[in-house]
Amino acid sequence: MKYVRHFTPSLFLSLVHVCLVQANYAPYFFDNGARSTNGNMALLSLSEDTPVGTHVYTLNGTDPEGDPVTYDLTYEAGSRRYFSVDKNLGNVTLIEELDREKEDEIEVIVSISDGLSTVSEKVRILVMDANDESPEFINTPYIIEVPENTPSSSSIFKIEAIDKDTGSGGSITYFLQNIHANKFTIDRHSGVLRIKTGVTLDYEKSRTHFVVVVAKDGGGKLRGDNKVFSATTTVTINVEDVQDTPPMFIGTPYYGYVYEDTLAGSEVLTVVALDGDRGKPNSIHYCIVNGDEGSFEISNTTGAISVIKSPNQLKKEVYELKVKASEISQEGDTSEHVFAMVTIRVVDLNNHPPTFYGENGPQNRFELTMYEHPPEGEILRGLKITVNDSDQGANAKFNLRLIGPGGIFRVVPQTVLNEAQVTIIVENSAAIDYESSKVLTFKLLAIEVNTPEKFSSTADIVIRLLDTNDNVPKFSSDYYIARIPENSPGGSNVVAVTATDPDSGLWGEIKYSIYGTGADLFLIHPSTGIIYTQPWAVLDAEVNSKYNFYVKAEDTDGKYSLAEVFITVLDVNDHSPEFNENIQEKTMIIGSPVKIEAIDQDAEEPNNIVDYSIMQADPANVFDIDQSTGEIKLKSYIRSLDIIHNITKNKDCIWSLVVQAKDRGSPSFSTTAVLKIDITEETLHKGPMAAFLMQTKDNPMKALGVLAGVMGIMVLVTIMISTAMFWRNKRSNKVMPVRRIIKKRQMPPSRTVRMEWLKFKRPSNSAEKFVIEEEVKSLHNENSNNNIQVVPVPPATPLPPPPPALAPRSDAPGWRVPTVSGSLTPKHVIKPPKKKGHSSTHNALVSELKMRFEKRNAAFGEPHI
Repeated sequence: MKYVRHFTPSLFLSLVHVCLVQANYAPYFFDNGARSTNGNMALLSLSEDTPVGTHVYTLNGTDPEGDPVTYDLTYEAGSRRYFSVDKNLGNVTLIEELDREKEDEIEVIVSISDGLSTVSEKVRILVMDANDESPEFINTPYIIEVPENTPSSSSIFKIEAIDKDTGSGGSITYFLQNIHANKFTIDRHSGVLRIKTGVTLDYEKSRTHFVVVVAKDGGGKLRGDNKVFSATTTVTINVEDVQDTPPMFIGTPYYGYVYEDTLAGSEVLTVVALDGDRGKPNSIHYCIVNGDEGSFEISNTTGAISVIKSPNQLKKEVYELKVKASEISQEGDTSEHVFAMVTIRVVDLNNHPPTFYGENGPQNRFELTMYEHPPEGEILRGLKITVNDSDQGANAKFNLRLIGPGGIFRVVPQTVLNEAQVTIIVENSAAIDYESSKVLTFKLLAIEVNTPEKFSSTADIVIRLLDTNDNVPKFSSDYYIARIPENSPGGSNVVAVTATDPDSGLWGEIKYSIYGTGADLFLIHPSTGIIYTQPWAVLDAEVNSKYNFYVKAEDTDGKYSLAEVFITVLDVNDHSPEFNENIQEKTMIIGSPVKIEAIDQDAEEPNNIVDYSIMQADPANVFDIDQSTGEIKLKSYIRSLDIIHNITKNKDCIWSLVVQAKDRGSPSFSTTAVLKIDITEETLHKGPMAAFLMQTKDNPMKALGVLAGVMGIMVLVTIMISTAMFWRNKRSNKVMPVRRIIKKRQMPPSRTVRMEWLKFKRPSNSAEKFVIEEEVKSLHNENSNNNIQVVPVPPATPLPPPPPALAPRSDAPGWRVPTVSGSLTPKHVIKPPKKKGHSSTHNALVSELKMRFEKRNAAFGEPHI
């Protein structure tokens, strides 16, 4: 009681704590079934192709007191860790790749703890198969031996492959690659390899066969896809030889030769036969069946055939031996055999070369003299050549050919047996030319055809040629071009022509001559070919600068050739420029040039090119002259007479110039002329006709000719019109009903066609215009019915008109030139007011033109009206 009375409070608290501990319940896992993804991982299965890092399960449990729980995974010692777990959430993750073929079950200890109590359980996770393995052949390599006489369809080998997968992924089927190209087939399920039905093996054709076998699984899922894996291997099939082929001879056909110096017992040739079964061949036995006639024998083991008689005892030239080769089996029995023919020819020994013979015995040089260019096909009869070979048969057969310039001669025959007469025939006559080669040298070669020694011999053929006149003289050129100055004296050399004739002697001598219309002034030296001028010849380029003729080269037989000669006479500056007058008068209108002209009679440039210059002028610095054309004009600043009056006090404005004309020859010639120029201003209207008059004022004949031409054209037009009207009136000689008759006013009795032309105006231009007017009046009868036929008389050609009065007075009557078809009437105009200095220029121009027209008309005898 005392003990109880002294019980302390601390002890009481300890007892209470023990009671509370004994009352705490352990945590536990939920059991959610076989296919649940949370619980204690019992009965969990995973495919081996599950990727690493996949959340595969969630551990799930609870504590009765409701305390929080934690989870853990542990493994037995030495085991691989495949999973990791989140301690608080219980999420299990795959951390190691699974392989069912290595480990199909994984033991894991899962635990749950509430901090005070821990509950652990060992669970097994099943690893499910995926098709991740390929088939594998076992017991490789496959090398098998098959006898060649194995029957077709026979099984020769079993091929085996395994696949570690289960289900369809582990099932295997077999097949062959290139099934149509080989002689074998395979059972797709068992892998048994067989020879194809109807096919046999042949060691002699193919000793080894290579067969490629493919093993393929049934396929399965791998990472969500259906996969099929396969493997290949090569089966080497060696065919074993079996004695089933007869022997065969090697190196057929067989030929042998026995020569005249062969000794009895000498070997001629050896025949060779082999067993057709090369794997385990049998030995061969030889024998001669027939054809030897006691002259030849054969070795039974080696096949060597020998002659047992001397060659002079052999009666035949060719022997045909039938040889038999038989197989000897391992037991010593004779089984398969084969035959072969052996040809042995008895031949003469080739110990004599071909030899050439002349008329007196062996000869190796033959000479002949002949004219060049003999006819083609001609035989060289001066050559007596024979060729011979003393051997017999093939040893006496040889070829003949000429060695030297090709294509000239041909030798006959080309192939000889024993002996022949040699003939040489001309094949190319043109090549046998004395001028090219006076001596032709050839070698006549005889060489054996079919002998291994190819014995040969040669003979020299020397042909000396004689010349004939077979060439024509030939000029060095087809034409010759020469030049000679026109001042060359008579007898001057011009050019030397050259011709050659390759013929010899008199046939090669050449004579030259010339002929032709251009050869009158020239001669040629008959021997040298030098062409020179006649002693009296005078050349003048201005008269004739070109000469052309032919030169002829001729040999003594009259054969000749021609060449053409062209001679040019070179111009020499031997003429001076010449003016038509040494003192000339010109009228210059201000603004228009005057021209002076000199002519140089030389034939060529620059000798006949004339340059003009003003040598002297008074006053100076007033005129310019064109160096090439000779046109003289005033300085550009002189535009009126007033300026000229300021330069000089000479009121009549007539000045003198000294003009020089100088050619461009070397040496140069020149001449001068005095030109008097009367300067005036323009007084006539400007226009084409005025310009024409000004151009022809110094040549009135030109103006007169133009006027006469214009009048002639007008007369021709009038005649054509009149003729057309006449024929029209003639066809219309009665009134037509539909024609309307109109009475016209009576025409004057005189019905003529008048023409007014050359009507002069007098404006302020520098010259007058010619105005051509034509009036044509038709002829009509009084009743206008055109029944009266009137034949107009064709007008006569008008005469040239008299000189017109270019400046008539206003009260002067008009002047006319009567013609059949018209009249020439000047048209009067009112004179413009005169300026200072204008009257004298105008009067001078009119006076000069009038004077020239009067002189022209007086020359033709025209009356003045």
